[in-house]
Amino acid sequence: MLPRMFALRSAPRTNGSRAQSPLVWRAMCAIDRALVRTVGRIEITGEFPPSLLGRPVLLTANHIGMFDPMVVLAACRQMGIYPRYMLTAGLLDAPVLGYFLRAAGHLRVDRGKSNIAGAFDRAVDNLRTAQVPLLLYPEGRVSRDPGLWPERGKTGAARMALQGNVPVVTISQWGAHEAVYWGTETVSTFADIKPLLMSFLRAVRNRPVFKVHFGPVVNLSDLSAGKPGDAFRAHSRIMRQITTNLIPLRPTEPNEPHFHDPTRPLDSISPWRPK
Repeated sequence: MLPRMFALRSAPRTNGSRAQSPLVWRAMCAIDRALVRTVGRIEITGEFPPSLLGRPVLLTANHIGMFDPMVVLAACRQMGIYPRYMLTAGLLDAPVLGYFLRAAGHLRVDRGKSNIAGAFDRAVDNLRTAQVPLLLYPEGRVSRDPGLWPERGKTGAARMALQGNVPVVTISQWGAHEAVYWGTETVSTFADIKPLLMSFLRAVRNRPVFKVHFGPVVNLSDLSAGKPGDAFRAHSRIMRQITTNLIPLRPTEPNEPHFHDPTRPLDSISPWRPK
């Protein structure tokens, strides 16, 4: 049986993590909110537990498109929270943008490098004492499942939650995949950028609805970092909650999305897809 549709409501505005966030990040979040409003309309359901404001929290979200980090960030801002991201070295080292992202306090991760373990330990240490949430995508990439259901993902977020002993709040989202095409792995000429620009302009004209749902805290109280298999059990609970809360956000698209992105690879099958 599918869960009932969540009632839409206006998300509360709170001081939340605003005071703990650098001014440059608050300014970037305000710009992001204006951009999301320009492209489409955002609908938020659920809530971020008030008791977790100002405390270490791990936010985990499904990844459906290139624009969804902007949508999730706008939803978080409306909830009164200003999360940090774990970002690749390429973004943090980029001219201009990288400077502002580093000033905003985001965490660095060098994918495929030998220091990845050190980055994990630093993230856990930061997470234990953070006054703002840390936001992760457990899938690690935009879903390539034909139905855009969450991919299998990795246990990194679950291991961080268990090792840091911090609560996990899930975010399920739908609609952001209609804003910008997936594109290409690498960009070398304008021909690689053109599909992204054209899809973005169509989205501005069509104004898709971006649905974001904040789920309850995932119950991991019976699991521990040192017990074999518990990291996967925690990961499974996180992914299943994300999927369960995604179902009512896409009631007329249970199998495949209505929106067709010809650039997105379809070479993965979601193990969490509803039966």
